Amino acid sequence: MKWILRLFGLLVLVLLVVVGGMQLASESGEVVVLTTTDENGEPVETRLWVVEHEGHQYLRSGDPGSGWYQRLLAAPQVQVVRQGEAAQYTAVAEPEKADTINGLMAEKYGLSDAYISAILGRDNAIAVRLEPVE
Repeated sequence: MKWILRLFGLLVLVLLVVVGGMQLASESGEVVVLTTTDENGEPVETRLWVVEHEGHQYLRSGDPGSGWYQRLLAAPQVQVVRQGEAAQYTAVAEPEKADTINGLMAEKYGLSDAYISAILGRDNAIAVRLEPVE
């Protein structure tokens, strides 16, 4: 029985290290705040990485079922706060650019991106272009 408790404790510790490492990695480098709107019209903030490509800012969803991505599809008018400046955008999914944006994210965020990619994978990644609202 004692070894089962030790094994369980070790598994919990490993889980905490992995999750804690992901949290630390995801907050490294430049992080923007994306505000989407839920089904009740309430704003929801999500912290994400951002890269520049062909004169546009891009976000990346690692999972097409993620809450922020689903909210963005339902209501593509979003706000992004970057370096303290808020701006309005229309978010446009560009799945065909996923490999390019994955590469740019890997280049910009280095080991943090590699760590999270190793755990979560990037097979389902979707690039999201932010089109400024005039």
